[in-house]
Amino acid sequence: MTKNILFLAHTDDSGAALPKTAFEALGSAVALAQQSGATLTMGLIGASVQSAADSIASTPAARILGVTGTDFADPRFASDAQAAEALCRAASPELVFAPTTSRFLRALPVLAHRLQGKVDTHVTELRLVDGEVTATRWFYRQRLEGVFQRNERPWIVLLDSGCHEPWRGPSAQANVELIPVALPQEAKRTSVIGIRAPKSDTQTIRPDAALLFVAGAGWTKRQQDGKSHPEEAEKIILNFLENSGASLGGSKSLVDQSGENQAVLAFMTHLNQVGQTGATPRHPKGLSTCCHGEEPHVVGWRFINERRAINLDPNCGWARGKADVLYVANAFEVMAKVNELLAAAKKEKSAVASD
Repeated sequence: MTKNILFLAHTDDSGAALPKTAFEALGSAVALAQQSGATLTMGLIGASVQSAADSIASTPAARILGVTGTDFADPRFASDAQAAEALCRAASPELVFAPTTSRFLRALPVLAHRLQGKVDTHVTELRLVDGEVTATRWFYRQRLEGVFQRNERPWIVLLDSGCHEPWRGPSAQANVELIPVALPQEAKRTSVIGIRAPKSDTQTIRPDAALLFVAGAGWTKRQQDGKSHPEEAEKIILNFLENSGASLGGSKSLVDQSGENQAVLAFMTHLNQVGQTGATPRHPKGLSTCCHGEEPHVVGWRFINERRAINLDPNCGWARGKADVLYVANAFEVMAKVNELLAAAKKEKSAVASD
């Protein structure tokens, strides 16, 4: 039986709030603590954590611990690992909850080693089974779901986003117990000198978008006139992404074409790939275009709630029960018409706003 649970989180890029995925992990931690009767402790890392602590002060946490200072403002393996270790030693937890962020994915595995515990990443659910904590996650590129337990303690678990309802509650004045951490000089060798990010109008991966738009290899193949039109395809797809705010995905066959000397979409990379990657996009809706709905690709859509597809072939994989709606049509023509309608709606909305 788990008696002590520690929730670990770090501040976001603003330095004052918690990232969205942290509230989802917190919701899971609070639920398990209430089910098991365990004592819940919060551990926060950042330059200043008071504002973040206030946002979660109404949780049933017995203590809120913090490691603060300019040394802990930016992601850095050495400082994050040492801060997390100090929080764990102060709380003495048997189970540690943390959101799956790039910052914690780097730092928390070494924390498990230092504390002689175990760590599991990309967990989708934690629940009590016969009084014991049980974890769930996917294996083999999302084809197999595994349910398992650990005897080692502390057990550090990083929960994926989109798997649990985020915790919601009113803000309150939090009493934060600051844990002093003195970093040795060798832990400060790495420094963040800036952040390079794509412009908002060129960003194609949007995890919080309501729609995932997936392009298949058919966009670069010969069309009805016997010629391929990759430039027109790029224009149509980018226009749709701009007007709809959708996130862009690509089938494996499309993103692999860059290494096969075939026509490609210039903005498509392997980071956009859906299927055979282990990625689990969790958008409410998905629209697949010029994809055949092969099993590896469809596996990447496991957590898409509503699936629609556009394909000229009525016998493609999407037609075999893998799509909620299949449009047997030319994707070039359909998406061009959709762009036209979106542009008209956008123009009308702008006119109403100006009045």
